[in-house]
Amino acid sequence: MQPETRTAEPSVGQLFADLSHQMTTLVRQEVRLASTELSQKASRVGREVAILAVGGLVAYAGFLALVATAVLLLGQVVPWWLAALIVGLVVAGIGYFLVQRAIGALQRTDLAPRQTVETLKEDITWAKEQTS
Repeated sequence: MQPETRTAEPSVGQLFADLSHQMTTLVRQEVRLASTELSQKASRVGREVAILAVGGLVAYAGFLALVATAVLLLGQVVPWWLAALIVGLVVAGIGYFLVQRAIGALQRTDLAPRQTVETLKEDITWAKEQTS
């Protein structure tokens, strides 16, 4: 007869220690993932804002030339002060519309770490399975 070979099963304390270690590691990894995800999104937004600013400055210079042209042309028909007032009101109206549109777009921008949220949900499910 062969002697029985028993595999030593870990104790409950050892299982909880292993689970605690795994959860700690998992939480650290999730924090790193959230940090990486947020920094990538912030970097992308920063680049786009910089490009937007430069493009806006160049467009602004051209726009000022067009505004001056409009005032000069309208000044041929109405008094100069009225031409400047009309063009100024039109420009201010367009500017208001553009600012409101940009504010709305920025409010809709999603900067939440969606990938991290999803993996945290998976981690919670995993932890529940491990403890049941």
